[in-house]
Amino acid sequence: MDPAVLRILDVNVNRSREALRVIEDYARFGLDDLDAAAAAKRCRHMLGEFVRAVGRDELLAARDIAGDVGRDVKTAGELRRDTVDAVVRAAFGRLSEAARGLGEYGKLLSGSAAARAEELRYAAYELEQRIVLRGGLRARLRAVRLYVLVTGGLCRRDWLETAEAAIRGGAGCVQLREKGLGDAELLERARRLRALTREHNALLAVNDRPDIARLAAADIVHVGQGDLAVDEVRRIAGTGMLVGKSTHTVAQLEAGLAEEPDYIAVGPMYQSATKPQEHVAGLELLAAAVQRTSLPVVAIGGIVVENAGGLVAAGARCLCVCGGVIGQDDPEGAARAIIAGAWR
Repeated sequence: MDPAVLRILDVNVNRSREALRVIEDYARFGLDDLDAAAAAKRCRHMLGEFVRAVGRDELLAARDIAGDVGRDVKTAGELRRDTVDAVVRAAFGRLSEAARGLGEYGKLLSGSAAARAEELRYAAYELEQRIVLRGGLRARLRAVRLYVLVTGGLCRRDWLETAEAAIRGGAGCVQLREKGLGDAELLERARRLRALTREHNALLAVNDRPDIARLAAADIVHVGQGDLAVDEVRRIAGTGMLVGKSTHTVAQLEAGLAEEPDYIAVGPMYQSATKPQEHVAGLELLAAAVQRTSLPVVAIGGIVVENAGGLVAAGARCLCVCGGVIGQDDPEGAARAIIAGAWR
């Protein structure tokens, strides 16, 4: 093997490894996003596979720091970063460039080495979307304790007043869930709810409709079984929007996680008057979800003050409530009571 090619591969391996460490540390300590940190670690394993295919000792032996003519060539921009975001974006830039170098020069070694480098490059592209585009929203979602579904026909007061009361009571995310409205009215409601949630610094989710979510500039699209797959939702809504997936059995949970949503909803936890179900998943599904994923797990279905604490004790970090808040005379008080009962 040409020593110059080995030197090129070695330097790009080092660039990739260093960039991935910067990215993983940000995901872990900056975003508290274990799922994204684990994805960065998987990229490091891919890089390790490439190194093994080439030969670790061969790469190390080809390294020539003293003879590197570009070692001291620096631009002013390389020595300064103004924000953490700039640090992370620069790391992703180095990673994708280095992975391309590994792929092109890896072709001189074997198709297997080139394929491993390409796998790393595409994984890095997806990880960049997850962290740079959705990282801030994912962090905000992780802080949400109460997620309220708003359906006008189930509200005792005006639907928008009810949503505002729920937010005042502590709801960090509000989902517009209207199955029977025409598209124009649905979009109008989504836009009004978008204005409200921005005013109160809450997240807005739209149920089932990535097109409406995109037009209303929502934060989240939530889909259920039988709706579009997560990757199809992102093609419509854009890769900067969070996507949540509802699951009702362990098999659905495992299939849903394979789609790589930003959070997973599990339920129903209890029988619900709002949406009666033949099958009640209960705490068994919640336990399975908490064990299988580091994504936010949202418990839904039949949640009231009396059972909220048991769900949190079982591992739920976010409770999704509909009638227990919007169907009450005092939605604000109901929201406050559920949060207090769950995290006392």
